[in-house]
Amino acid sequence: MPMIDGKKVLAVIPARLGSKRLPRKNIRPFRGKPLLAWSIEEARRSKFIDRLILSSESEEIISLAKKYGCEAPFTRPTELATDTASGISPILHAIEMIGAEFDYVVMLQVTSPLRTAADMDGCIELCHQSTHPCVSVTEVTKSPYWMVKLEKTGSLTPILGSWENFEKSSQHLPPAFVPNGAVYVASTDHLKKKGSFYGPGTVGYAMPQSRSVDIDTEADFVQAESLLS
Repeated sequence: MPMIDGKKVLAVIPARLGSKRLPRKNIRPFRGKPLLAWSIEEARRSKFIDRLILSSESEEIISLAKKYGCEAPFTRPTELATDTASGISPILHAIEMIGAEFDYVVMLQVTSPLRTAADMDGCIELCHQSTHPCVSVTEVTKSPYWMVKLEKTGSLTPILGSWENFEKSSQHLPPAFVPNGAVYVASTDHLKKKGSFYGPGTVGYAMPQSRSVDIDTEADFVQAESLLS
């Protein structure tokens, strides 16, 4: 039975059927199997995940998840599966339904098919060690210290720091990271109280760009398939 220091870990895969930019993307074929299957199969390889469940309003997705070995112990309310519903709402609903017996909750988005079980376990370990939520991140290719605002007057204003940063090479600027959407971990108590994986103390698990594609558009889909080739 997988456990981390006797703590129980629940992993939730939120997957709704609707998607405006890329219709039916969560079950779209990706390198020979549905996109959803990649997250399920890797989660089942985790050393620390004790139970893996799906949160979906779609019977089609629920049936497909079960085929690949993922539990679907409830059907998500339709009001939590709209474009306007917050990303954390299906996780909080899952905790309300079955999460009370678990110490940690992991959110695994279907749109990150390149993350591995080792990435999941690394995030869980960091969360456990730090006692704070952990979010997977990847280093950005363009430094935010070179970003500017285009004012209504047409002039440019640095977003961070001063114009001096624009004279520096990237090696002389602080590295910057962005959440990549792959893995989110927090204690059940934290999520009940704060309702978010983000906040003071949240720690980052760094992943390479080669595993950090978050599929939202057709171009993302093509890029992810290319990286797997």
